[in-house]
Amino acid sequence: MSTPKKEEIKQEVFDLYDDYAHNRLSRRDFVQKLSLYAVGSLTVPALLSFLTPDYNETIQIKANDPRITETYINYPSPKGGGTIRALLCVPKDNKKKLGGVVVVHENRGLNPYIEDVARRTALAGFISLAPDALSPLGGYPGNDDKGREMQSKRDRNEMLEDFIAAAAYLKNDKSCNGKVGVVGFCFGGWISNMMAVRIPDLAAAVPYYGGQPAATDVPNIKAPLQLHYAGLDTKVTEGWPAYEEALKANNKKYTAYIYPNVNHGFHNDSTPRYDKTAAELAWKRTIEFFNENLS
Repeated sequence: MSTPKKEEIKQEVFDLYDDYAHNRLSRRDFVQKLSLYAVGSLTVPALLSFLTPDYNETIQIKANDPRITETYINYPSPKGGGTIRALLCVPKDNKKKLGGVVVVHENRGLNPYIEDVARRTALAGFISLAPDALSPLGGYPGNDDKGREMQSKRDRNEMLEDFIAAAAYLKNDKSCNGKVGVVGFCFGGWISNMMAVRIPDLAAAVPYYGGQPAATDVPNIKAPLQLHYAGLDTKVTEGWPAYEEALKANNKKYTAYIYPNVNHGFHNDSTPRYDKTAAELAWKRTIEFFNENLS
């Protein structure tokens, strides 16, 4: 089976995958609609393989990197899932207190991509904590499709409580200087926005292509925001103008970037939606923002 090239794939295929990845399409309907774009060597199995996350070849910072001390910990979330498992990463041999970053996964649990992001964050000079909101259901199952199915069974406001509890845990960690920020992707982008609403002393929030809070919630935001949106991601990005209007009306500190001609999930390098140029620029901006606000 030949491997398709990204430039051979029509945008409608990425849009279909986006609907499937966000549970707007069943797998049966997804495959059926995908068959309309199976022409020649672009068979349905080839397209499915192309769209499936590849964690073996894309991890940038592998587990047990000698530059990082990483530990799986459990922390209490009494208003959420009870006990939540998370990956805690600290730069190796660190002697000073560092800013903390909660790393929030997409709608499929703590998969290898998000663990990789947590390690990247630690290598950038922060203590990071990446919780798994699937902990009450047994944790990330090793498969994104199953992970999405599991996460859909949890209440998203209870999961929000899990990440709010993570920020509290991280703030009190012996390696943390007391300043905590958050970065999140997709579902995690919504969580990041809502943590800014809910946590008065949050030091920074960086939502990537995340759903926006209600305009009535915006006055509660105290943290500076750095927001990243994908130009082709109409379903999420269309909510940005109203959010920006509310931020301006309430004199909130924010910077927003819309990356043209890239898809939702452009930072996730395990899928073909990844855009290297946009992802690297967005991450550079993210780390600079955290350096500015968490030192």
